[in-house]
Amino acid sequence: MDVLAQLAEKVRQFPDAPGVYLIKDAAGAIIYVGKARSLRQRVRAYLAANGALSPKVRALQRQMREIEYIVTDSEVEALILECNLIKEYRPRYNVDLKDDKDYPCLRLTGGPYPRLEYLRLSQREGRRGRSRRREGQREAEESGAIYFGPYTDAGAVHETMRLLGKIFPLRRCRRYLTGEPSAERPCLNFQMKRCLGPCRGAAAVPPEEYARMVEQVVHFLEGRRAFLERRLEEKMRQAAQEQRFEEAARLRDQLQAVRQVAAQQQKVFLLEKAVDWDILALARLGADAAVHLFVVREGKLIRREHFPLGPAAAEADDGEALGAFIKSYYSRGARPPREILLSHQPEDRETLEEWLGRLARGKVKLTVPRRGPRRQLVELALRNAELKLKDEEERRERQELLPLEELARLAGLEEPPRRIEGYDISHLHGGAAVGVMVVFEQGRPYKDGYRRFHLRQAPPGDDYAAMKEVLQRRAARQGWPRPDLILIDGGKGQLGAAREALQQAGVRDIPLLAMAENPDRIFLEGQKAPLLLPANSPLLQLLQRIRDEAHRFAVDYHRRLRRQNATRSPLEEIPGVGPQRRAALLKHFGSLEGIYRASEEELAAVPGISRSLAAQIFRKLHG
Repeated sequence: MDVLAQLAEKVRQFPDAPGVYLIKDAAGAIIYVGKARSLRQRVRAYLAANGALSPKVRALQRQMREIEYIVTDSEVEALILECNLIKEYRPRYNVDLKDDKDYPCLRLTGGPYPRLEYLRLSQREGRRGRSRRREGQREAEESGAIYFGPYTDAGAVHETMRLLGKIFPLRRCRRYLTGEPSAERPCLNFQMKRCLGPCRGAAAVPPEEYARMVEQVVHFLEGRRAFLERRLEEKMRQAAQEQRFEEAARLRDQLQAVRQVAAQQQKVFLLEKAVDWDILALARLGADAAVHLFVVREGKLIRREHFPLGPAAAEADDGEALGAFIKSYYSRGARPPREILLSHQPEDRETLEEWLGRLARGKVKLTVPRRGPRRQLVELALRNAELKLKDEEERRERQELLPLEELARLAGLEEPPRRIEGYDISHLHGGAAVGVMVVFEQGRPYKDGYRRFHLRQAPPGDDYAAMKEVLQRRAARQGWPRPDLILIDGGKGQLGAAREALQQAGVRDIPLLAMAENPDRIFLEGQKAPLLLPANSPLLQLLQRIRDEAHRFAVDYHRRLRRQNATRSPLEEIPGVGPQRRAALLKHFGSLEGIYRASEEELAAVPGISRSLAAQIFRKLHG
C-alpha cells in the first residue's frame, strides 16, 4: 500500500468536525496548515487521485507522509488556531507575507502608564529580540497592549513616533511604573515638557489623566484625526474657561500639530461621506504576487502599503491568496474597519467576517464592489499594485541581470552566465576542514543546488589542496548541471589551484574568477594585477553576495560538525566497539569517566570485551 493509500485510510477515521490539519513531510516538518469545517471531508480532497488537481496539491501529495489534526469548537476557532500555527511554523506551502522583510509595527503597552514602542514582527511573535526585563513587567505590558501595523516603510514609522513624541508627552523610559513615586529623578524629557513624568507617582500624574492622552494617541494612529480635533478643541475651551491656561496652551499646540498632519492627507475625491474602509487589491506579475492596501479613515487616504506575498502564492488561486493575506495581516494587530473592499472574493468569506468582527468588536463586511466609487477605488489600488510589481521587476533586472552582462564581458563569455558556482573552505586552526559549493542562477541563490564536502585527503591547513579536492570531487559528479562560471574565495594561489584541479579532471573550458577581501580584489586568469571595482559597482555587489553566501554556508557546516563531534563519544571511533559493547562498558563502569579510569585488566573483565580489544580501547583513550 503506497503512502497516499495509507493516509486515505487514516483520514477515514478523522472526525466530521471543525478543526485544523497539519501536513508533514518525511522529515516530520510541517509543510502545510489548513482549517476545515469538516476535517474528514476537507483533508480527503488532498488525497484524491485526480488529474485536475492544482499544482500545489500535487506538490503536497509528493511530499506528504503524515497528517495530524486538532479539533476546535467552531470554524472561527479553527481559523484563529490556523493563524497562530502558520506564524509559528511558517509552512512552505502556506501563503504568507514575504519573509525577506521583517515588517515594523507599533505597540502601546499595557499597564497604568503605557508607552509607545517600535517593534518588528519577529520581536512581537517571539522569534528574536526577546526582552530581558523581568517576567512580571513583560506580562503587565503585554496585557492590554494595542498593536498598529504592520507597515512597510520603517522610516515613516520612525517619523510618526518622533511626531507623536512632540504632540503627546507619553513616557519613553522602560521603567516598571505602578503609580508609586520612583527613587530616581525625572528624565530630561520631563524637563523639556515632552513627558508628563508619571515616574513621579499617581499623585502627580493620575492614571486617568494619562489614559486620556493615550486615547488621543490611539485616535491619531487609527486615522481618526477629525474626531481627535473636535475632542482637543472642546478640552482646550473647557480648560480656558476654568482658567487652566497652561493646560489650554498645551492642548492648543497639540491641536495645531494634528491639523497640520491632517492637512497633508489626501481626501478621497470619489467620496462624499467620512467613511472608514480598508481597500485590498491582489495583483500578479509572472510568479510574483502582492497585495496593495489603501487605508481610508473619515473619507481620507491616510496611508497605503504594498505587501509582496511568499512563493506559495504563485500556486494558489486569487481567492485563496487574498484570504490568506487577510488572516496574516489582521492577525498581526491591524484593527479592521466596518467594511473592507476587495478585488477578489476570498475563500471562506463568512468565516472571515465572523473572525474579523471579533477583532473589531462589531460587524465587519467583506465586499467585492462591481460598480460605482467603491469599484473605482479598488481599481486604483489594483493599478498601484501592478505598477509597484513592475517597478520591483525592473529593479531586480538592474540589480541582477545587468551585472551578469558585465560579468560575461569580464570573463569572455558570449552571453550572461546562467549558473554560477561559488566555493569556499572552512577549518579551525587547520583541522576538520570542510568545503562547500553554492549556486546562483540568474543572479539569485538556488539553495537546492548547494552542496557540502567533508574533506578526507587534503593535509590539515593546506587551503590549496583542500580547494583542489573539492573541485575534483565536483568535476566527478557528471549528473550535476554544468556551471557557466566558477567563483573561488581567495587570491591568486587559490585560483591557480582551482585551475590545476579542473585540468586534472579533464575540465578546461569553464571560466574561473577568484575574489580576495580587505580590500575586495578580483583575480582573473592571465592577468598579473587584480581588478579593483568601485564599492557601488553592481558587479562587485553580485560577486560579494556569492562569496559571502559561500562563506556563510561553509561556516554553518563547520559549526554543525563541531557540535556533533563535541557530543560524540570517543568509544564510537574504536573499531569493534559497537552499540552493545558501548552499553556494556557504560553499565559496568557507570560513566565515560569511569571507563577512562579503568585499567586494561578491568576493561577485559567486562562481558564481551576480549583482552586484545581491552588493550585497543585503553590505547585509544590514553594514547
